[in-house]
Amino acid sequence: MQPRRPLLPKDSLTQSLALVALLVIGTIGIAGPSGLLAWGENARVLEQRQKEIATLTAERDRIKNRNDLLDPRHADPDLVGELLHSNLNVTHPDDVVIQLKN
Repeated sequence: MQPRRPLLPKDSLTQSLALVALLVIGTIGIAGPSGLLAWGENARVLEQRQKEIATLTAERDRIKNRNDLLDPRHADPDLVGELLHSNLNVTHPDDVVIQLKN
């Protein structure tokens, strides 16, 4: 058996730097912005954003439908009448107004 040679300061420094580098890489892999601990938070934010997108998409579709109904080339007469009644306080002579008591 050969006697074990003592570690030189250069070898010890190299091993220490390698260990520090591995610890830093491991820490970033666990607690970094895209590490294991961030996955749960990212999944929660993704779910929240998908709900927000679904809400905004429904609102956009509702507004697009209303816009299509108000197209000057072929406006929906019911919607036009409703808007005239509510915004301009205009009524047709045949309309009957019923006042409710509180």
